Amino acid sequence: MGNVTGLDFLNKIFYITDGIMLSQIREISGIDGSTLQNWTKRGWVENSKLKRYNIDQLAHILIINMLRASLQLDRIAFIIKYINGSVDDKGDDIISDSELYDYICRILDRLTGTVASAGELTECIAAETAGYVEKISGARRRLNTALEIIITAYYASLIKKSADEKLDAISRKR
Repeated sequence: MGNVTGLDFLNKIFYITDGIMLSQIREISGIDGSTLQNWTKRGWVENSKLKRYNIDQLAHILIINMLRASLQLDRIAFIIKYINGSVDDKGDDIISDSELYDYICRILDRLTGTVASAGELTECIAAETAGYVEKISGARRRLNTALEIIITAYYASLIKKSADEKLDAISRKR
């Protein structure tokens, strides 16, 4: 993101307001309204308050969106629940969704242009989350495990997209 962290990106969106409308989420994420309503109905996304979404709700939506090309939605919901429990109960969260999104972006920025082994990915995640303060015992381990899954799934989606594009190109040549 060009020296702008995930949290910086989110803070720029929410600089003037504490909530954004569904139309703005569509513009930012490319997700159509019916998809977002479906996610909300299934309990994967917290309901908007007065038709406005806050910074953590947007981060949550962006995380789901970045993973849906490589993971089934119920598996995405599971990994998010593994990190933060119930979507509408902030009391069981080990990290805010905006901070989680920031970690994801920072790790992806660190890895840009490299092919990291599993060990290097684990080290990168540990270095990025070194300042994380556990709210409950074992939270750092859960966070790091979840980040490893999220980053791996994201890279899998990029690889799949590349393979699909190459396959489409050669199939058009026939």
